[in-house]
Amino acid sequence: MSALKLVVVAAGLSVPSSTRLLADRLAGAAARELGAAGREVDVRVVELRELARDIADNLITGFPPPALRDALRAVEEADGLIAVTPIFSASYSGLFKSFVDVLDRDALTGTPVLIAATGGTARHSLALEHAMRPLFAHLRAVVVPTAVFAASEDWGANGADGSLAGRIDRAAGELAALLAGRPAATGPVERVVPFEQQLAALRAH
Repeated sequence: MSALKLVVVAAGLSVPSSTRLLADRLAGAAARELGAAGREVDVRVVELRELARDIADNLITGFPPPALRDALRAVEEADGLIAVTPIFSASYSGLFKSFVDVLDRDALTGTPVLIAATGGTARHSLALEHAMRPLFAHLRAVVVPTAVFAASEDWGANGADGSLAGRIDRAAGELAALLAGRPAATGPVERVVPFEQQLAALRAH
């Protein structure tokens, strides 16, 4: 069985970035869960900060430069997606939304997606439900029930059920459960033989 393709989109702007840190922890937890389920997974991280100019060019010209085209293709071919953005003005970042805007509108149809965000205070956590979840619902993705928000104070939390670590594990487990039963996107497509054709073959014998 081919390895599953898990793509992580991180929209952090700084280096180092708490958004990238959260993305890496979510990806690591999902990979562990899938490994425990007997599935191999290839993880690819798409750093939007590195593609900011390409995204702007694509919005203006309608044509993605090579690096952006490669990132878009990776998302389109992914078996699962982890999307992590910083929260600005009670919503996802402009860079994150611009990347979504240049995606093919059908790219994420049926794709399992884990949504996550970072922000200065827990007051921003509702942005996951009023902005991120509706966005991916509009794209017809399958969004896992648990969304993960990390405020500045969360990074010192321990592993209790209500901690950041606990939320990461729960969300990653939900994503892995959706992915574990999926055939890899690169796997062979089973040919469906119409019932009438099967009957004709039986009569011939």
